[in-house]
Amino acid sequence: MSKKLKVICIVFVCLAVVFNLVGCSGSTESDPSDEGSGNDEDKVYTLKMSTQLSEGTPFVKGFNAWAEAVKERSDGKLIIEVYPGAALGSDEDVIEQALQGVNVAVLTDGGRMANYVKDIGIINTAYIAENYEEMVKIVESDTFKEWTSELSSKHGIEVLNFGWFDGPRHFLTNKPIYSPSDLEGVLIRTPGADVWSKSIEALGATPVSTVGWAEVYNAVQSKVIDGAEGQTSASYPAALHEVLNTMSQTGHFLLMNGIIVGEKWLSSLPEEYKTILIEECAIAAENASKEVIENASVFEAEMAKAGMTIIPPEEIDIEAFKKASDKAYEELGFVELREKIYKDIGKK
Repeated sequence: MSKKLKVICIVFVCLAVVFNLVGCSGSTESDPSDEGSGNDEDKVYTLKMSTQLSEGTPFVKGFNAWAEAVKERSDGKLIIEVYPGAALGSDEDVIEQALQGVNVAVLTDGGRMANYVKDIGIINTAYIAENYEEMVKIVESDTFKEWTSELSSKHGIEVLNFGWFDGPRHFLTNKPIYSPSDLEGVLIRTPGADVWSKSIEALGATPVSTVGWAEVYNAVQSKVIDGAEGQTSASYPAALHEVLNTMSQTGHFLLMNGIIVGEKWLSSLPEEYKTILIEECAIAAENASKEVIENASVFEAEMAKAGMTIIPPEEIDIEAFKKASDKAYEELGFVELREKIYKDIGKK
């Protein structure tokens, strides 16, 4: 056999081997989107849950309980990994990742969602509701459902549940706050959305929205800010009582949060897993909200024991704060919307 003929034979043999391998496997490359073994029944889906809240907060415990329930109901095929302390980055960054189809979820609020559907921001305006029960009525109203539907249809944002109540937010400073005038010139950290900053400004303070929640402790120490406004369930685990000596219980915001994912990722889930994810999120939200309410007095007692002065609502001119908050509703164009919301929930 000539040398040329031998080469041709070797080439044909190699090609035959390659075609045989392709025929057996169906492909020479694995699908990078397939997290399992190639069989849909064996495929494992992973969702990374992001929050700025610290380990040990009722919500992070709630996220872990949600993860356990989802894993159990899905027989380990749907996994939720919890990342507290802004480990995955700022909320804004994670939201952008979700919109791009990344397998991330984030705890967010109406203020941030107002960047997409303006009116939903009203749930984070000062004194929109009196208590948890009223906040539940708002997020269960037809008007709120219209907003979440718009988030999905126009922006690719899917709300898994918006019933994560984290309690009332108060001012944490190094001086007592009894009325709006006491906040004049005081630099207060608040989340980076218009509805938050305009509300805090209307209440008398100078809002600072460039500081993340996980950075508040150091920002106070370095005098970047004079204080913050936050809920007890987050303020205590963040040890803010070590750097701020007074909590004035203005209760200006009743913090109702939601967990959102991107439509692109959610649509990749089998219907059975979508149902599990959403149903268990609702259960975890209700349980975590109850724990927040029950633990508030415990956390406050611990902060007081550590030396923090806690000024109760009855010693504060709450009516003056409520009246001052009207300016934010006017600037945001929410005056008529507030009346519509009140009509929806039967509030006079």
